[in-house]
Amino acid sequence: MRILVTNDDGIHAPGLRCLEEIARELSDDVWVVAPETDQSGVSHSLSLNDPLRLRQAGEKRYAVKGTPSDCIIMGIRHLLKDHGPDLVLSGVNRGQNVAEDVTYSGTIAGAMEATILGVKAIALSQAYGIGGRANVKWHTAAHHGAAVIRRILEVGIEPGILVNVNFPDCEPADVKGIAVAAQGVRNQALLSIDERVDGRGNPYFWLAFAKARFEPGHGTDLKAIADGCISITPLRLDLTDEPTLTRFAQAFA
Repeated sequence: MRILVTNDDGIHAPGLRCLEEIARELSDDVWVVAPETDQSGVSHSLSLNDPLRLRQAGEKRYAVKGTPSDCIIMGIRHLLKDHGPDLVLSGVNRGQNVAEDVTYSGTIAGAMEATILGVKAIALSQAYGIGGRANVKWHTAAHHGAAVIRRILEVGIEPGILVNVNFPDCEPADVKGIAVAAQGVRNQALLSIDERVDGRGNPYFWLAFAKARFEPGHGTDLKAIADGCISITPLRLDLTDEPTLTRFAQAFA
């Protein structure tokens, strides 16, 4: 099995090294094509107004000055055009990608682009908690990752579907199990703008989430992570809402 690995945190990210280790438990033919710099939050964007710069960073390792979607296209349509990958793994992201995160995440977008190009794809993310970004438990994803991927591949991934996997913020032995979960919904009232002033008196702004207790919905990826479980959520490329499609078709008939 030929595996193509990417991420959105960049070629030097610890989560990428973690995913390379996971991939090598599954295959000895692992290729890495990742962004040159951090591309978190770029979603499914493409570099249409700038050239893509490709740099070899090691054996079967390449960095692209572009987005995760650019990296997947570069990998599948250029570097591996004569013998494409059988599987794309994207991540391991620093921080969970659940609920509305999937619409912003470059990690999810890398898997989505692979799915568009007809390659099975799985996105993986490692949640972190009070310890923050400096204390991410990469060893939890590393310990459970290969087994979870093997099981997903055994069950099968249908065309047009990608799989979103999130590991909870706990030690590997403390993982409570695996939950196949729906995409959750956060309390968007917690989203705010943090206004500040720089040294020259000019205002600038950060997007911020207020800290507050929030009860995630039952059966969601948010609930699974909160309960210490690995969440697995299948996502569709087809965003059509069938009930509304039917209702609109009747209304405009």
